[in-house]
Amino acid sequence: MVRIARERIATLFALAEREAATGQPELADRYVGLARRVGTRYNVRLLPEFRELYCRGCSAFWVEGRTVRTRLRSGRRVRTCLRCGRTRRSPTREARPAVASAVESDRPSVPRDDVVLAELPTEDESGDEVEDETEEG
Repeated sequence: MVRIARERIATLFALAEREAATGQPELADRYVGLARRVGTRYNVRLLPEFRELYCRGCSAFWVEGRTVRTRLRSGRRVRTCLRCGRTRRSPTREARPAVASAVESDRPSVPRDDVVLAELPTEDESGDEVEDETEEG
């Protein structure tokens, strides 16, 4: 039963998206309401992708600019429903330091020898090699 409920929820959200694109917002809102009722009846949580597509106050399917206003404020995404005025705040998805360090640790480390690079002779504009003026001793 749970598998069937999840499939129906996914189908209803797909229908809601299609109807919102064709200009039928009332029908899209109805599909969202039905999907929420299916989820509560069978005790199935909505996927995070679906939770961000509607207003929890009035069950309106959110379409940017028409039914929801999105603002970025101090590291948060603030979405305001234009029908009921309810706001939802969520953190913006930035590269976290733990994720970035994990990505860097997966790459093989390349040894960098700055001393070898400093000892390479350089060429001046005429094409003649110029010796490094550092004193060794």
